[in-house]
Amino acid sequence: MKFQYFDAHTHAQFAAYDSDRDAVLARARATGVGMITVGTQRDTSLKAVEVARVHENVWAAVGLHPVHTGKSFHDVQELGGGEAARGFAGRGEEFDHEYYRKLAEDPKVVAIGECGLDYAVFVSDRVLELQKRAPRQESGFSGEEVRRIKEKQREAFEAQIKFAHEVQKPLMIHCRSAFSDLISILTPNASRLNPSVIHFFSGTLGDAKKLLDMGFYFTFGGVITFPPKAGRLGDYDEVIKIIPPERILSETDAPYVAPVPYRGKRNEPAYVVEVVKKLAELNGMTAEATAEQIAKNAERVFGLQLNGE
Repeated sequence: MKFQYFDAHTHAQFAAYDSDRDAVLARARATGVGMITVGTQRDTSLKAVEVARVHENVWAAVGLHPVHTGKSFHDVQELGGGEAARGFAGRGEEFDHEYYRKLAEDPKVVAIGECGLDYAVFVSDRVLELQKRAPRQESGFSGEEVRRIKEKQREAFEAQIKFAHEVQKPLMIHCRSAFSDLISILTPNASRLNPSVIHFFSGTLGDAKKLLDMGFYFTFGGVITFPPKAGRLGDYDEVIKIIPPERILSETDAPYVAPVPYRGKRNEPAYVVEVVKKLAELNGMTAEATAEQIAKNAERVFGLQLNGE
């Protein structure tokens, strides 16, 4: 099968699709979308591999998201509504090298992650969001709590950097409100991580230039289709224009952040077409040429053969 489009970061294995996953993936396949469904902890990583095994247009990434290295809000779209999911969100996880090594042996696993750093929980508007989703979430953190949370995230991220090098697979890197620390960790490791991907890039123009110089690739999703918003983190239009098309990938991060014209609805991989259209507009290319370049980039980064004979 040939793929006209590629969704480099989605979560087709999440609970949000438990009632209609096959239909969602069939729509993506009919649209010509290949994808990587990305794990965030043990269970969602295992489920990503299981979904990828039975769908020809799906590959998997396995890893531990920084938010899940400690207590986090319970996201029913990700984990479902059961008591086990609530219990997991209340305790977090440590990176289990042997568990993830066994998953990474599957030929459908093409990346490690998503992993990285997430300090958004310390930002006031993020705290308000968490309180809406989980009213018992603490509204503030002591200096010691902040230090401990950051240390656990860093330990898990560094473990996965080493692991990715060991299994010779690229990293799928997550970062929110932590680009200074992320860059300091990546700088001495960049040469052995390339090619790897900064997923859903939300940093500054300066952050983008530093990561670009280190050889990283960047994914962009539905947020680039939104109207400009004062104070939005990341000037996407300017950032995208300084990144060569050879370093850009499209994503949905579904079920989250659906692009216009689906904004506000549950996102799905087939909607990556709208992201490609916007990337093409910003780069002054046709949508067809942009999609073709993204497919080539995905082949290079993840070792895939999307459109070969």
